[in-house]
Amino acid sequence: MAWFQRKTKGILTTPAEQNDVPAGQWEKCPACSEIFNKRELEEHQLVCPKCGYHFRMSSQGFFRIIFNSGEYEVYDKELFAVDSLGFTDRMPYTSRLDEARRKTGLNDAVLRAAGMVGKHRISAASLDFAFIGGSMGSVVGEVVSRAIRQACEERIPLLIISQSGGARMMEGALSLMQMAKTSALLTRLNDLGLPYISLLTNPTTGGVTASFAMLGDFNLAEPGALIGFAGPRVIRETIGQDLPSDFQRAEFVQEHGFVDFIVDRRTLRTKLISLLNLIQS
Repeated sequence: MAWFQRKTKGILTTPAEQNDVPAGQWEKCPACSEIFNKRELEEHQLVCPKCGYHFRMSSQGFFRIIFNSGEYEVYDKELFAVDSLGFTDRMPYTSRLDEARRKTGLNDAVLRAAGMVGKHRISAASLDFAFIGGSMGSVVGEVVSRAIRQACEERIPLLIISQSGGARMMEGALSLMQMAKTSALLTRLNDLGLPYISLLTNPTTGGVTASFAMLGDFNLAEPGALIGFAGPRVIRETIGQDLPSDFQRAEFVQEHGFVDFIVDRRTLRTKLISLLNLIQS
């Protein structure tokens, strides 16, 4: 039989066989283009095993890393944002909220929890970029404020994990008010001599950066995180100059004195325990 008449069986011969690998099980690193199974990536706490790129992590994911045995108590399940302004852009604000809640399972772009980190009980709030870009509206501001109040009432350290595009435009001045509200409460925490650790992840921008995110006694950042107020494009167009290639990245911000430590997520819990042992001895 001629070679071109032979029937050969390849490794994958039919569309059904080619789809044996479940969809959505693989992730490509945007930094080094390496492809990983999602389970492997989760085992590395959503950090690329090859180049160390930090993928975005949910608020629950951070809490599972930080708290002892991944155990913590969640608060404020009864809080939901409302459309006070009747705001509509591409869709009504109410529809946008419903869609974000359906996709994320969250009430809003933040979770508040308390639990043990090492031998220390802490109050914590963590923003979540998956919910309308982690934007800060009235609910986010209130939940962060409650985390600060709990730290004050229980005389325990405070941790806030920021991951946000800034103040939520759909709530107008109501969202901007949260900047002053949270900053004022942090002054009360400081007056009580209680420590505040701020972790800035990718991205931390806008009104969040201009308020509670940069007011920590210790400002920590993840490698490569975008940290700033206005975006680099806006700044470039405003000043009419080119910007450094690493402008507003965590390493650049640390070099200019606004970040104390850059912490790999895989060592975050260890770093937090070390800091808490140092300041809470």
